[in-house]
Amino acid sequence: MVSPQNPLKAIVGMAPFAERLSGAQRIATGYRRIRVTDIESRLGGDYYTADTLKRLSRRFPHWRFVWLMGSDNLAQLPQWARWPEIFETVPIAVFDRPNYGRPALAGMAAQRFARHRLSERQARRLAEIDPPAWVFFHTRLNPISATQTRAERDRELDVAEGETVSARIPTSLAGPRRKPKATGPQELLNLVLRALDDGRAEDIVTIDLAGKTTIADYMVIATGRSARQVAALTDHVEQMLSPLIRLSIEGKEHADWVLIDASDVIVHLFRPEIRAYYNLEKLWNPAFLDAEQVRQ
Repeated sequence: MVSPQNPLKAIVGMAPFAERLSGAQRIATGYRRIRVTDIESRLGGDYYTADTLKRLSRRFPHWRFVWLMGSDNLAQLPQWARWPEIFETVPIAVFDRPNYGRPALAGMAAQRFARHRLSERQARRLAEIDPPAWVFFHTRLNPISATQTRAERDRELDVAEGETVSARIPTSLAGPRRKPKATGPQELLNLVLRALDDGRAEDIVTIDLAGKTTIADYMVIATGRSARQVAALTDHVEQMLSPLIRLSIEGKEHADWVLIDASDVIVHLFRPEIRAYYNLEKLWNPAFLDAEQVRQ
């Protein structure tokens, strides 16, 4: 399904609708089970994904839809408009992508709908289950990305126009990155705790994830008194770990809930009320009291 052009997509540099539709059709050539359609544009124009899915369900009430997406989208889903409605409208199949599996499963969307997650063994029934319901597939990772596809398109255009190809290739694709120095889980944990202590974080909790999940060895949860302090704590952790390991950081812009994926250690930094609402301690370790019990 290819979306029509809208002002926001134009700002971020997305190609015109006709070009994207044609490109999707070329990619799908030879895959008999994939049908590229412009139905989103025929449903009425520019809408958020939550709107489009509801319109599809209303227009085809006897069809069962499953939304397919990569773990990169799951990780950033809380930035989408009315994203919880997507979970509540259709079942979702999430396919792992390189470097996104761990932050996606530790992210806000996965945590909020954690109790609706099905095992991969139940995937065959996904279309039959009423939403919210979702499955995460640990499949063979495919390195191809939309960014890479657009870069290849730009190179083709440059060659056709007689321009210098390298001028249009994104810096991130220009060559191999230096691999950060390897650091063990316990050492990473100690560095995280030191950074949080230096930044005067409150209510620091460490959860041993061994035997509970494959996303990491440890989870650290801490509180900042304000969005400003949460952002400062994020900077402390980043400065401490970035020379040693490649980090993935989400949520720093608003600093209500910041997720730092440091490979073997996942760090969640909250403002107090946001931490109480999501109560990750109870989700990952039932021995912790509910937020409501703590207040009593």
